[in-house]
Amino acid sequence: MSMKKYLDDQPYYLGFSHCYGIGPMRYKKLLEVFGDLKIAYHAKQEQLSPILGFKIAADFCRFRAGFDLEKKLLELEKKEITLISQVDPHYPPQLLELIDAPICLYVKGKINLYDWKNMMLLAVVGTRQPTAYGKQLAKKFAFELTQAGVTVISGMAIGVDALAHEGALQAKGKTIAVLGCGVDMIYPPSNRWIYEKILKNNGLIISEFPPGHLVMKGLFVARNRIISGISAGVLVIEGAKDSGALITARYAAEQGREVYAVPGPISSSLSAAPNSLLKQGAALVSETQDVLNGFGIKTVSIKKKLYLNQNLSNTETLIIKLLEKETLLIDEIIIRTQLNALIISQQLSNLEIKGLVEKARDGKYQIK
Repeated sequence: MSMKKYLDDQPYYLGFSHCYGIGPMRYKKLLEVFGDLKIAYHAKQEQLSPILGFKIAADFCRFRAGFDLEKKLLELEKKEITLISQVDPHYPPQLLELIDAPICLYVKGKINLYDWKNMMLLAVVGTRQPTAYGKQLAKKFAFELTQAGVTVISGMAIGVDALAHEGALQAKGKTIAVLGCGVDMIYPPSNRWIYEKILKNNGLIISEFPPGHLVMKGLFVARNRIISGISAGVLVIEGAKDSGALITARYAAEQGREVYAVPGPISSSLSAAPNSLLKQGAALVSETQDVLNGFGIKTVSIKKKLYLNQNLSNTETLIIKLLEKETLLIDEIIIRTQLNALIISQQLSNLEIKGLVEKARDGKYQIK
């Protein structure tokens, strides 16, 4: 397709994607019948009725009469939102494999920095109300995967999604959020800082729903197929037996993507989703390397690599080596190192500031 033809067709992708009732499948049918997007968009109602049914054809003609394509395109430009249609070179080719590939994507961020074919992309999903165990793992895996060159994708919901984006950002990496509303609608509002930081770090905010589109429950399910569709695999951290993470995992399996799950304690209701996926043959993940194996990456411990880059003092290195083996209370670290309590306290604070060590709820220090 020539660039001129592509630019000429761009308004019609926009128009179809704004019309309620014309989703990816009906759009596909119209394209098959008319062979040209512009002709399909301007077709008479009697031509459209046999394809769309009388009601949707009538609704579409009413919508079209009151919809200003040029005005909408200018509005996108003003809001710094990029429209990526299925024939755009920046459209993720992985999504074209889907039977219901989005008509187009609305994107905030520098999509021209993304080479979809040669990137390692992994979705990290889970419950909105993770336990302390789930919180720690969501951030840890996202951080370490990003360190190894993987781009983490999630849905920017509260809970595991937000923590996955946070872990990736802490590792100074790009991360992609796929929303169940317009890309100009920050949902939930409490995650505004994540939204802004994703864009600041050259990440992307993506949605198939037009700007201004509000959050509706059913849209999250549609959003999940894009999260898994862009990714090579989906890692499920925690989720109840009816968790949305299971829907994303099901899409992943149907799309031929890898499904990974972190086992959880059987006493926790939030272990139901990952544990049931493991019973169904998902790959068990107990460390980051389990996921990296799927990408064919053999790596030295990512943590070790990270420490090497940090110019640590001898005492800091000593503490790190102890904590690599087990979690310890400050008193236990003092006994093992046989160093002054004040020195150990200062060095632990330094390691916390550097993002290498954290204090768990039981008061023990652990590698972050």
